Amino acid sequence: MLPTGVTVIGALTPDGPAGATASAVCSLSLEPMMMLACLDRGSRTLLAVQAADRFVINVLGRGQRRAAEVFATKVEQAEKWASVRWRRHRQTPLIEDCPAHVVCALRDVIAAGDHVIITGDVLEVEAVAGEPLVYHGGLFRTLDSTSGPDGGQGGPQE
Repeated sequence: MLPTGVTVIGALTPDGPAGATASAVCSLSLEPMMMLACLDRGSRTLLAVQAADRFVINVLGRGQRRAAEVFATKVEQAEKWASVRWRRHRQTPLIEDCPAHVVCALRDVIAAGDHVIITGDVLEVEAVAGEPLVYHGGLFRTLDSTSGPDGGQGGPQE
């Protein structure tokens, strides 16, 4: 229904990194800086986040659609991570070439329907130039930088 950014939530385990595609991710608080993300109750990544006590939000860019698709599957974690370039950073698995990432210390895990809301205290935010990948209407999309802020349709009609 609403267009959203596409992210991969990641955490490190003794067996290696774990991660899942998530689009229900947003800023929760500016003071203190906090983020929230929603993960399926049965998510292996949720278990990894809880065990690691921290997570990273990898904001995917326009050229990372394949990563979004792979991390949305139930394939083995090793196969998911073999499909991207990543590195350990602040005890989390950071996907290379993302336009942004946010590293968080886990604060809360809140049951909500068939999902769980995780909240985190922001430890680090890094952003570089790059266009984010967007999900809307069941499709991955990119932003149209040729339109104005109103989509080229003009301002409000009076």
